[in-house]
Amino acid sequence: MVIDARYKSLFIFPAVGATVILFAVSVFAALLAGTEATAWLGAAIASVPLPVIATYLMFGGVERTSENFPFMLLIGAAGVLVAGWEQFIEGSSGWAPTGVALTSVFLLLLYVFWYSRFGRFDSAHLMVGSKLPEFTLQDVDGEAFNSSSLLGAPAVIMFYRGNWCPLCMAQIREIAERYQDMEALGINVCLVSPQREELSRKLANEHDVSFKFLVDEDNQVAEQLNIAVKNGVPIGLPGGYAPDTVLPTLVVTNEKGTILFSDQTDNYRVRPEPDVFLAILRRAGVVAK
Repeated sequence: MVIDARYKSLFIFPAVGATVILFAVSVFAALLAGTEATAWLGAAIASVPLPVIATYLMFGGVERTSENFPFMLLIGAAGVLVAGWEQFIEGSSGWAPTGVALTSVFLLLLYVFWYSRFGRFDSAHLMVGSKLPEFTLQDVDGEAFNSSSLLGAPAVIMFYRGNWCPLCMAQIREIAERYQDMEALGINVCLVSPQREELSRKLANEHDVSFKFLVDEDNQVAEQLNIAVKNGVPIGLPGGYAPDTVLPTLVVTNEKGTILFSDQTDNYRVRPEPDVFLAILRRAGVVAK
């Protein structure tokens, strides 16, 4: 089953933009509102979390986050409480501040509990204990790469959405920082994306490592492995990316091609640390301690 994220692709930019506008309106109103100032301050507080999260993910260089952002949810709830208190208990404000606060928190809840999750089912092709299916991709030099070439050594295969995804880029950077450890242990690393070849080549040039940067043209292998997403790229994203992408997935195999670890996250912000799969390889006796 291929997931269709058409509605989610329409969500993120308008949602963040709307909460930024609501924050600015709330701050302006709080400065001018007199008796409603406290209620508008609550509305401003409720509008803070989603833009802060977006900024943190885009520019913070983070590889992963908590699943539900509980602290940000508390901030949003506090803003609604302040605005609602002023309206219903103090009687000093109308519906506008409470409406702004509720709208902002509604968008935050949609982001945390709907947009961030894929609603995916684990692919039967990538289950622990099974053999990695054979597939053919293209490297950044235009040469064919067959997965059978990974046999004989442990391998880490990461399917990432593209250069546009800040958490994907941070996760790749994190793995690249462990390059010497992985090379010393004989681990092959393959990074697979459906983005254009020149974009993957640009990424490869940014990392001085011997990883394989591979292109899954038209998402053919992702569809074969049941990890494809139609319309998964946010609408309005610059860079000329195709609309379809792949579910973030990380698979670790031993020298026989047997899958030892398969992270098929259902939340794009929750991803495994390198120490997790390195420990699994060590426990399996694939690499020396």
